[in-house]
Amino acid sequence: MEWETTTQNRFKEMVAKIPLFHRRITEEAVINRAEEYAKKRNAAQVQEQDVISAFFLDVPSPFYSMMVRLLEQSGFDYKKYGFPKNKKS
Repeated sequence: MEWETTTQNRFKEMVAKIPLFHRRITEEAVINRAEEYAKKRNAAQVQEQDVISAFFLDVPSPFYSMMVRLLEQSGFDYKKYGFPKNKKS
């Protein structure tokens, strides 16, 4: 599936900052999930909201704070999509 250029560039920048041990699995998982979210929206391309949703909804909680920091450093504006959402136990 095609990706919006700015979103793809930010994603690549963010993935490059992920520790090497986790980089490949994170990249594959987020790409797959972001493309699923874009398809559910009937979108022609993956956009920022799809990548952000993939990270927030699928990243394990031990990596949550690092993910938020990397999203911010890479220029993703997750707050405009309502993240982080409160998790109830």
